[in-house]
Amino acid sequence: MITHKFILMASGGTLALLALWSWLLWRDHRPTLAARTAIAMNLGIASYVYQTTGWIEQNNLEGLVLGLLARSTPALFWLFARTWFSDRTRLARFDLTIIGLFMANSLVMHFTYQTMNTPFLVSGIVFRVGMISFAAAGLWEAWRGREGDLIEARRRLRLALICVVGVYVLTIALAEMAVYNADAPYLIISLIGSSSVVATLAFCAAMFGSRQSDLFGPRDRSAGSAAELSVSDEPLAGQLLGLMDAERPHRDERLTIAALAQRLSVQEHRLRRLVNRQLGHRNFAQFLNSYRLAEVRQALADPSQREVPILTIALDAGFGSLSPFNRAFREAEGVTPSAYRTKALADFEIG
Repeated sequence: MITHKFILMASGGTLALLALWSWLLWRDHRPTLAARTAIAMNLGIASYVYQTTGWIEQNNLEGLVLGLLARSTPALFWLFARTWFSDRTRLARFDLTIIGLFMANSLVMHFTYQTMNTPFLVSGIVFRVGMISFAAAGLWEAWRGREGDLIEARRRLRLALICVVGVYVLTIALAEMAVYNADAPYLIISLIGSSSVVATLAFCAAMFGSRQSDLFGPRDRSAGSAAELSVSDEPLAGQLLGLMDAERPHRDERLTIAALAQRLSVQEHRLRRLVNRQLGHRNFAQFLNSYRLAEVRQALADPSQREVPILTIALDAGFGSLSPFNRAFREAEGVTPSAYRTKALADFEIG
């Protein structure tokens, strides 16, 4: 009885915290993609917590909807990490396809649960593998871009918070395998679901204690043209802009902010603060891409480079491969590089 009361109280506290944080995200930051994916992730977590209380029937519409949302939590966690840490403004078709396939597999699990036949066993294995893979992918998103993150609050939070969520997802995966495949007591899942109040409280406390505009604020699109800033704003800004224009270090795809700070003979934290607060960029890759894209646009509109492959132009400008280049170009211009070139050259001929 005491255990049951604890589970209900902890579950209620978790749901309340998730609802509060989601409301604040919606009220203050709903235009940003990262905030919307965070709300979607919170909805998945809330569905899982509610489902573990045993208050719902699995074989009705409510059970189907909540079960689908609950099982989509790992995918939504990965999507949140992917959009938040890279400051993306739109979802890629690949992201939606992967999540759609994962949710379709969850539907197969739901409708074959009572049969325990081959489709159920196969979909169950696919689900466990996908669950762990999404958790690992979310951790990778947090790890790989940590050095280039210019939002100090986010840099301090990203690894700690994502590790908590990632470890929690992995724990749930192992617990469910023990319960559904090794006949362990269901109480294990209920206790894990109720203990989420601790992780949720820590997550929300960290978010509430930080400047929300720093964490989820929209990117300043006008900051893309760094050359328009006045060099009188700060001597370091003049040195940085002069270096970028004269030596074009952005062409080095392996350039880090630490290496650039060393070339300028300044402390790394000063350069981070300058690029973020004065030049308006949320991550170092965005800053470099502003120069790379400017160079690419100039080359695509140059009739003398009409026959130069777009991939060659992108690589020369500093992009490591075609995929990140295409994504950055479409996000900045709203069209593909080939469409931009066709229009730019047509306008040149008309002019």
